[in-house]
Amino acid sequence: MKKLVLALIASVAILSVPAMAQDKKLKIGATTYGLNAEFMQIWSAALKQHPAVKSGEVELTVFDGRYDALVQQEQFNTMITQKFDAIIFVPMDVEAGAAAVQAAHDAGIPVVGSNARVNSDLLTSYVGSNDVEAGELEAKAVLDKMGCKGNLVILEGPIGQSGQIQRLEGNERALKACPDVKVLEKQTANWSRAEAQTLMENWLTSHPGQISGVIGQNDEMALGAIEAIKAANLKLSDFAIAGVDGVTDAINSVKRGEMASILQDANAQAQGALDVAIKAAKKDYKPESAIWTQYPDMKWADGAEKDYLVPWTPVTTENADKLLESRK
Repeated sequence: MKKLVLALIASVAILSVPAMAQDKKLKIGATTYGLNAEFMQIWSAALKQHPAVKSGEVELTVFDGRYDALVQQEQFNTMITQKFDAIIFVPMDVEAGAAAVQAAHDAGIPVVGSNARVNSDLLTSYVGSNDVEAGELEAKAVLDKMGCKGNLVILEGPIGQSGQIQRLEGNERALKACPDVKVLEKQTANWSRAEAQTLMENWLTSHPGQISGVIGQNDEMALGAIEAIKAANLKLSDFAIAGVDGVTDAINSVKRGEMASILQDANAQAQGALDVAIKAAKKDYKPESAIWTQYPDMKWADGAEKDYLVPWTPVTTENADKLLESRK
């Protein structure tokens, strides 16, 4: 009889373990390339507003990669040591980040990419936008205003990050349609408004009266170029300027007719990535973010798609106020 009771207790204990495992709070980490600029701040804030985080289903930790691939590697090591259930990765470097993904994969931790690419086949999924398309759209906006003639400069993102690589590919695609346009300068300003302002000031001095277009591979750099043009007491209307991201200052700048911009939906990228990461750690999970109904062309497919691409939205004078309202 005693043996029977012990056997029953043991069987109940075995049956209860999976149920308890299902109910435990998931530990999910997100390492971003850096949190200095507004776009990644919006992305991180959106992650924290995800329903699964607000309800307590997920314990979320967001790491600031400080624009350093080695810092991100250490953050991966921390999450592996602390046995996180899943990792969301916004890599600083398309190549260097692959080692971090490999380490997590070897530890049995799923990794979901978001916003920026890493050269690894081991990602569970990627939730972001097509940066080649963005580069082509922004360059076309500049070239159209220039009438496909004249000289321009290109402010690049950090060399080796996927946004820089792919947006440059898109820039160059658009430039092929305007063979008479000359690229006078092309240099990284590391997504930084201040660095872009300094570069643009130097270029305006080196090429007086010769620059008529500015392609900023993100809004921060395009805004830095605008500041340099204003500081030089030149007329903004003489320049065609475009950026990417749809940050708040850029939307206001579009309203003033100073530049063009394309909205990259940080909210959809972040919340979509977290839904996919939770699904990778908890097989019976159903997506909780509203972004899947907001973008019906992004098919959930049980979280198993390799790429979930969030569409771009051109910022216009017509939709600017609505976009600004959504930031409040």
